[in-house]
Amino acid sequence: MHIAVLLRDRCQPKKCGRECHSFCPVARQGVKVIEFDEDGKPVISEELCVGCGICVHKCPFDAIRIIGLPEELREDLIHQYGENGFRLYRLPVVKSGRVIGLLGANGVGKTTAISVLSGIIVPNMGDYETPPSWDRVVERYSGTVHGEYFSRLRDGDMRTALKPQYVDRIPRIFSGRVRDLLKKADEGGRLDEVSSLMGLDRVLDRDVGSLSGGELQKVAIAATLLKDADVYFFDEPSSYLDIKERLRVSTVIKDLAERKNVYVVEHDLAILDFLADEVHILYGSEGAYGIVSQVKSVRHAINSFLEGYLREENIRFRDWKIEFTEHPPRVGVERVPLVSWAYLE
Repeated sequence: MHIAVLLRDRCQPKKCGRECHSFCPVARQGVKVIEFDEDGKPVISEELCVGCGICVHKCPFDAIRIIGLPEELREDLIHQYGENGFRLYRLPVVKSGRVIGLLGANGVGKTTAISVLSGIIVPNMGDYETPPSWDRVVERYSGTVHGEYFSRLRDGDMRTALKPQYVDRIPRIFSGRVRDLLKKADEGGRLDEVSSLMGLDRVLDRDVGSLSGGELQKVAIAATLLKDADVYFFDEPSSYLDIKERLRVSTVIKDLAERKNVYVVEHDLAILDFLADEVHILYGSEGAYGIVSQVKSVRHAINSFLEGYLREENIRFRDWKIEFTEHPPRVGVERVPLVSWAYLE
């Protein structure tokens, strides 16, 4: 099957000549394969598109993706952000008492995956024209572990807590003291305990707007920990933090997983190795689609990610390996010989 994706933030219809439509061989035959919305941006019919890819190469802003995917993935579609929008295939496993890590490049669906599991996004299974419903989701996964999970989420028998990715936005949403922010999140009277655990005692009476990125990160994690939830999600908890604070946060999250279900999106491979029990690799095309791999042991997942190849699934998601060397690669330089001599005894 072919999927057509428009990266809307890149598309600039006022600065182009609609090359996607002008050069499309199907559109030139009068077929309405590419039309334009009220913003002047193209809407590509996946049913009529032949997948030639001419529009991809002709777009001056690199805003179009035409991608061929295995037909069997159609049944694994979890969520699609509208016509020609990003889509996510498959979901992470549901396991209690474990830290499940999500590892992958930016823009391939890690945040979308935990947004679905946390209940922030109701998955539409690709039917973006119909309002999504938890009843449809439960019916889709009936008889599976995910079906039971979503049923509890729908019925309010399960509570989730999500630490957002972009902690730098917190001052835009809340103004006031750190103590007041954490009191709003405190559902078990554990403010002093968690503040001490996270090393926040010295900043409790400071204004949120005066905090550094690392301090905002720890405040966001503390606010998540203070919620009384069954499943916790931490989206990039180590960003902005130095190695000492990363180890502190990782230890706290690891201890939490002894009592609760925990999911962590993390790019720091050393921290992920220390923190997670099992890992999913997410791969695909940035802003176009993402696929959740089978769950793997931490070491296996990290090695597969560095290699860019999933052996069990026979998928190469990157053309090169990530290698760590003791020194930068040496570049050979051709030199013209100025003098030479025969063998000397």
